[in-house]
Amino acid sequence: MKSITSNKQFNDLVKGGKPFVLDFYADWCGPCQSLLPIVEKMADEYKKDVDILKVNVDNQRDLAQKFQVRSIPALFFMEGNKVKDSHKGMTTEGTLRKKIKALI
Repeated sequence: MKSITSNKQFNDLVKGGKPFVLDFYADWCGPCQSLLPIVEKMADEYKKDVDILKVNVDNQRDLAQKFQVRSIPALFFMEGNKVKDSHKGMTTEGTLRKKIKALI
């Protein structure tokens, strides 16, 4: 699963035209680590239709601030520069799957 490591990478993603999901997390966050296997599974399963990327809030503070991330995990379902849906906190595989299908 890819990670966003710069603002340029995020801007390129926005211009790319493919829908994407941002998973804001931190290495020290227990719920984030619990959610990671589900997110990685969805990233692999839906890789042709949607990009799913991790964003470490400790390393990408500007991006976390732009999305007003106050708690993690936080997922943003994006089309271009528009947030189509979001989810904060733990979620189930079923809920994540529904949100991804709605995005594509």
